[in-house]
Amino acid sequence: MSKRDYIIRYLFILKKLRSSRVATFNEINDYLLNEFELLDSPRKISLRTFQRDINEIRTIFNIDIRCNNLNQYFIHEDEQSGFNNRMMESFDMITALSIGNQLTPYIQLEKHSSLGTEYLFGILHAIKNRLVIRMLYQKFYEDLPSLREIEPYSLKEFKGRWYLLSKDRNDKYVKTFALDRIKEIDITTQKFVIPQDFKPNEYYKDCFGVINPDEATPVDIVLSFEPYQGNYIKTNPLHESQKILVDDDSELRISLFLYITHDLIMELLSYGADLKVIKPNSLINTITNNLKLMLRTYDKTK
Repeated sequence: MSKRDYIIRYLFILKKLRSSRVATFNEINDYLLNEFELLDSPRKISLRTFQRDINEIRTIFNIDIRCNNLNQYFIHEDEQSGFNNRMMESFDMITALSIGNQLTPYIQLEKHSSLGTEYLFGILHAIKNRLVIRMLYQKFYEDLPSLREIEPYSLKEFKGRWYLLSKDRNDKYVKTFALDRIKEIDITTQKFVIPQDFKPNEYYKDCFGVINPDEATPVDIVLSFEPYQGNYIKTNPLHESQKILVDDDSELRISLFLYITHDLIMELLSYGADLKVIKPNSLINTITNNLKLMLRTYDKTK
């Protein structure tokens, strides 16, 4: 069996335990048999092989599979569970695509330019080891790239793009850099220290997107969605602070605790007439003014 087949088997085991929460060895084995039929290579495994697989999964994916008193296996949840779940979603897609060319006519992937993901491994290495990065960075509104020397703190994904939270050594400000704007990168051997009072994991806590206004404060926001649109908002919350206030045939009303930023305003405008801002008044005025400006744009074309 090739290394690829081993990896696919590990992913199938994790997929089974993610979907059913707990499963006996026989249930997992039956699941593997069914899944491998898609690859035209049905096979079962021995208990000894399964125990080896558990150890390999722990080593490769940092996911711990344990067994309870009923001889049922389960994934042990910890503080990394959110990250592991996102990683497994990516592996689900890899597994599907690895089946072969027979699925090609049925899968339509979006075409897009580089998202800068080729720099992820090097950046993660720099973050973990506190190494200064030098990079050529091209802003959308500038003609030429500029040389930046930064101290990388953490990575954030937003709407399919990756961003790097760093301190710019030139002006000492903490900034967010888009990976797809990086032209060249150099991981130096120069060390840096993160200030004790700065917590990178909490920097975006009250943000929608990657904008954190330095001098603003987050506010309570109440939004009302049409019931149909509300179904999407319930299954894909706008933010981790989201709470449901009303959910009936007339509306889905939610509360959020966020900074009012450009990212948030653009997101709210995208819902059009399916959304009404209830509070605060400052956000109502901002949305209203944006809608008036949009109407003026179309009035000019008449």
